[in-house]
Amino acid sequence: EWVPNIYGGNENLEAVEFLKQLNSIFKKKYPDALLIAEESTAWPKVTGEAAEEGLGFDYKWNMGWMHDFTDYMSYDPVYRGAHHDELTFSMVYAYSERFCLSLSHDEVVHGKASLLEKMPGDEDQKFANLRAALGYMTVHPGKKLLFMGQDIGQHREWSESRGLDWPVLEEEKNRLMKNYVQSLLHMYREQKALYELDFDANGFEWINSLEWEKNLLIFLRKGKKMEDTLLVVCNFSGQEYEKYQIGVPYPGKYKEI
Repeated sequence: EWVPNIYGGNENLEAVEFLKQLNSIFKKKYPDALLIAEESTAWPKVTGEAAEEGLGFDYKWNMGWMHDFTDYMSYDPVYRGAHHDELTFSMVYAYSERFCLSLSHDEVVHGKASLLEKMPGDEDQKFANLRAALGYMTVHPGKKLLFMGQDIGQHREWSESRGLDWPVLEEEKNRLMKNYVQSLLHMYREQKALYELDFDANGFEWINSLEWEKNLLIFLRKGKKMEDTLLVVCNFSGQEYEKYQIGVPYPGKYKEI
């Protein structure tokens, strides 16, 4: 219920002070620990320093990105163009907090389906869409949270009453999915552009965010050195585009990774 504080607002001032004190003391005692807020409002400075009126968390779940992105991916590629803004909107506020891209257990329980089963099309198309989704998540600014079982393309949604569906790894599609996620994580660690300037707006630049008819996104991820720059092309159309021309930031040869 709406309970006024001493200033006439309904913010819980005691809870704010508790979180600030908890986080500041915790960081002094355990400097290597991470404090992550599952927070779904527009409350400012959740990841701001406690000494500067922030709450002092290290990261905040990016619930807006999660809702927009899973909604976009659930559409057949034919209809995705009309929802292109759900792909690009996250970059409007990406640097307002230190975000963690969260695909948590909440998204794969209680009839919401596993990530694989959220994808449109037949089984091959579902796996292709999930690869595109996790590839995009890997190169999008922000830290990553992926719930167990989604990395192997589990068909059933998660349940606390049973273990993960490990037997699916006997299927080639699922083994390849696991290997693909493993490769993504190795790439993330090897490519400095994916983490060095993760919370600095200078670490990201659009090349083309307007190709809604082709379901394409093209952008740069930058590290501290020019030669670490990545040119990212995401294709959510389900089609191949032959000899498609793309603007590049520097002259020279580009290597596909």
